[in-house]
Amino acid sequence: MDTTPEEFFVKGLLEQSQPSPPFFLDLPQNSNGRSEGYHHVPNDMMLPFISRVLLEDDIDDNKLNDHPALLQGTDIVRAFLESTEEANMLLPKQNKFRGDVQANQMLRESNNHTGDKKRNDRDNHMEEQIRTSKAAKRINDPEENCANEMLDELMLRAYETCIKGMEELRVSMDNKMEKENRKRFNKAVKDNVVDIRTLLISCAQAMATNNHMGACELLKKIKKHASATGDVTQRVAQCFTKGLEARLVGTGSQLWQLLMAERLSIVEFLKAYRLYFAACCFNKVALSFSTMTIFHAMVGKRKLHVVDYGMHFGFQWAGLLRLLASREGDLPEVRITAIGPPRLKSCPAERIEELGCRLSKYAHEFGLASFKFHTIMKKWEDVRIEDLNTDADEVLVVNDLFSFNTLMDESVFFDRQSPRDTVLNNINKMRPDVFIQSVLNCSCGSSFLTRFREVMSYYIAIFDMLDATTPRESESRVVLEQFVLGRPALNIIACEGPDLVERPEKYRQWQVRNQRAGLRQLPLKSRIVEVVKDTVRKHHHKDFLICEDGQWLLQGWMGRVLFAHSTWVAQDTSSQ
Repeated sequence: MDTTPEEFFVKGLLEQSQPSPPFFLDLPQNSNGRSEGYHHVPNDMMLPFISRVLLEDDIDDNKLNDHPALLQGTDIVRAFLESTEEANMLLPKQNKFRGDVQANQMLRESNNHTGDKKRNDRDNHMEEQIRTSKAAKRINDPEENCANEMLDELMLRAYETCIKGMEELRVSMDNKMEKENRKRFNKAVKDNVVDIRTLLISCAQAMATNNHMGACELLKKIKKHASATGDVTQRVAQCFTKGLEARLVGTGSQLWQLLMAERLSIVEFLKAYRLYFAACCFNKVALSFSTMTIFHAMVGKRKLHVVDYGMHFGFQWAGLLRLLASREGDLPEVRITAIGPPRLKSCPAERIEELGCRLSKYAHEFGLASFKFHTIMKKWEDVRIEDLNTDADEVLVVNDLFSFNTLMDESVFFDRQSPRDTVLNNINKMRPDVFIQSVLNCSCGSSFLTRFREVMSYYIAIFDMLDATTPRESESRVVLEQFVLGRPALNIIACEGPDLVERPEKYRQWQVRNQRAGLRQLPLKSRIVEVVKDTVRKHHHKDFLICEDGQWLLQGWMGRVLFAHSTWVAQDTSSQ
């Protein structure tokens, strides 16, 4: 059964209280009945609980108690539970929809030229040959086929994929050889004690004071003890050495540009992301928070317009489409406007168009005939409400899923308004029904040394979480740590000025920025938060942090806040 992330949490909350495994979620009961420790959730328990989740937040929400959109029968809830959750962040270079996108573009270009019918027929014939040729090439490309299968798996069967990944990780972590290897490794570390953290900080200090000779010697020691398959600090050192070395020799910007031009194979990336999704709750909570917030905003409404900044992060839209298609009554009209990333080379327009084609295909399969996908490829600070073609009857949702940390701030645009503040001001002028913001809780600071200390602390927390939930010899873990997570770290360490792309801020700094732009923070939906908190505490590793601070939902590891989520409206907009 396909399940969306919010249903995943609701299902977990309704389970009977049982001892949970040390690292991972309880797995569903086997059909043969042999897994006595697993639980069965009666479908007739789901309707009243979902109603409470969406309706018992405050006095205003109680007015919706009798709304038919939420008071659905058991059969509709069962269909609701058969939904799916995530779309995909990074599409393959030769996706099966790409030929159609390129073909349509070529067709539009050919129609712009004058010519007789014979020429048009010839162009159409050539176009058909191009499509056929590309289709044949895709059929014969094993990696392309594998990538498309994985994409469908993550989009349409994400719950089962996650559960399968958790089971595999649990078996691996309980493996006797894995435990013996860790004991043997820990003994070797104790016999040869080297404080890698101190070496890293000392190297950064030497660079900050232009002590190139000292930094070079320290970097040699760090590289000697760094390892992509070692303990937490060794892995962090391996991740950071490339950035330190590039900064030392003054090639940080060039190396970053080369890395941006290169891409992991789609299969490698999807394997790494699937591992991350199974190993921790961070993305599951973020996607659930966003999807449930939108679903709540759509109560009693028929038109939805989602404006998504950085569409390559659009994991949840396939699941949202299916959820909306399961509603009682007339099917809603849904429009998604994808705002391309500010640095177009990292996510070219055709990749976003491919995602739009894929989502359109799923919407058709779900029965949502009124689905539209639109792409805006502009600098984010140049996107204004006039570009969106908004409708007065639609629910307008603006979504930022960890994307705004790449916007330039006042440290670069010190003589005028920064792109970061401009985007927030433009969102305020859009007057959305809700602006959903998810941020990385990490501050770069004004100096290199401050930035280095902060990012090292942040990465140690992330890598420590992975070490507690993932085998050290996992190839996908190495790809995740050294490439997917390693690229932003390299940029933060090696680059300065406009080349410093990754500029995360603490959530309290974002709060000040948003308020300065005229946005007002909304209270968290208490029942939705309760579902998320209870499920994380009940089924995940005990060191995962899930809590509230004011009107922020916080996630982290061992007391360190790593991610934060909140909702906003324009200052003069009434709350719903």
